[in-house]
Amino acid sequence: MGVIVVSKVVSLRLSDDQIERLQRAGRRLGRSPSEAAALLLEEALRQREYAFIEFRDSAAGRQAYLQGTRLAVWQIVSLARDYAGDVGNTAAHLELPLSQVAAALQYAAGYPNEIDAAIADNAWAAAHLVQLIPNLQVIEVDAPAP
Repeated sequence: MGVIVVSKVVSLRLSDDQIERLQRAGRRLGRSPSEAAALLLEEALRQREYAFIEFRDSAAGRQAYLQGTRLAVWQIVSLARDYAGDVGNTAAHLELPLSQVAAALQYAAGYPNEIDAAIADNAWAAAHLVQLIPNLQVIEVDAPAP
């Protein structure tokens, strides 16, 4: 059975400056100011709920990233899967504190559909690069054994 999402209208008082900034954010995101506000609020709530997580614009849209790194959460999860979920080996490979890698994996556990979709999108793009770029040579590197 699917999840039923019920939304409610919430009234906010915003300054003229906030409205202008929200409209600008909406234009950049390709959304209405109301949709942009809901998205930005959801991201802010997630950042409060999960340590070391922040959201950034990327070529693939807004994504969760590990603070202080250039790594999207899905990239960390993908590598962790190569290490059979071993947080220690993943952290060592990335040369990151265990707590940060664990935080990324906790976020992924909370939003598995989002992370799985990003991993699938990346796999699709990698599989189709040869079609997009003639004479491309793809080299695959396996993670070292733990």
